[in-house]
Amino acid sequence: MGQTDLSLYNNAPFNPGGSALKRLLWFYVNAVFLKSSLLPSSEVKVFWLRLFGAKIGQGVTIKPGVNVKYAWNLTVGNHTWLGENVWIDCLVQVTISNNVCISQGAILLTGSHDYKKSTFNLLTSGVVLEDGVWIGAGAMVNLGVTAASHAVLTSGSVATKNLEAYSIYQGNPAVKIRDRVINS
Repeated sequence: MGQTDLSLYNNAPFNPGGSALKRLLWFYVNAVFLKSSLLPSSEVKVFWLRLFGAKIGQGVTIKPGVNVKYAWNLTVGNHTWLGENVWIDCLVQVTISNNVCISQGAILLTGSHDYKKSTFNLLTSGVVLEDGVWIGAGAMVNLGVTAASHAVLTSGSVATKNLEAYSIYQGNPAVKIRDRVINS
């Protein structure tokens, strides 16, 4: 039986994009303007995200405490809400479409590790949230997951596989519990 040896870990093949200076500057801009509660204005946050390469639509609401790993790997559609303390760990591309609600404390992960290798290699894969998706408070969407149109991941649930359109998912791992019906 083998053992993990983190002294052999090599992150060199991973390239998040952007120069070392850009990543350093983003670290501080993210800390001051997004993660902080001092400036609650969504417009200021959108400005900084766009300046660092994020593609941000119109009417986006960004609450205090949002943490974005690398802005240049983020696309957000129109009229989307990012709640308090949302963490978007966009090591690679994260695409959030139109009219998406990501509730407070939710996490979108694009990275993990290969626990089967002694070197604990980094694994990355993007996340896609299609139009009308709702990610509940404290929920987690794991790397490689696509939440199809108007899917719901309930509070505290963990998505490890794709979520079907107009479906509600709950649990850890999340399973479909019923269809989503939206009344006009």
